[in-house]
Amino acid sequence: MSIRVSIVATRTGDDGTTGLGDKTRVPKDAPRIAALGDVDELNSAIGVWRTHNLPEAVDALLARIQNELFDLGGELSIPGWTALKDTHVQALDEALAHYNQALGPLKEFILPGGCPAAAQAHMARTIARRAERAVVTLARTEPVNPPILHYLNRLSDLCFVLARHLNQATQHPETLWIRQDY
Repeated sequence: MSIRVSIVATRTGDDGTTGLGDKTRVPKDAPRIAALGDVDELNSAIGVWRTHNLPEAVDALLARIQNELFDLGGELSIPGWTALKDTHVQALDEALAHYNQALGPLKEFILPGGCPAAAQAHMARTIARRAERAVVTLARTEPVNPPILHYLNRLSDLCFVLARHLNQATQHPETLWIRQDY
């Protein structure tokens, strides 16, 4: 990917279209653009998450993930170009196993919240799920590299596990769902 942006306000999108990395123009509400936007929002949410006081290893993991999400977005913006590989998904699986091993079993559903960093992890998790749904929608009409879907699925799982890990590390109790008898 060698395209670099030097002018931000080109006005070429004033007609409701946007340019892809291969220079084709598509409507701003096209499934590919929706998927790109959700991945970009996810990357931004992780950026906000990283502003919290995180353990060094978690911050380093999230930094790597941000770069991989940028590559994933690049792949979405250039039809036919491949960036993500199964090894990226495998690395998320390894992180999941690492952080999950010290957590207790789930006895009830966990509500988003806890310490501020864990709450932000839950926000990233929900955005990852939305990005995944957008890529599924795109894959119905255009070819999508399978590791993209696997990556987003694992990433949302990892965000959940990291939220639990961060609450445990800060000795912050998880917020459990309380069953209501209606």
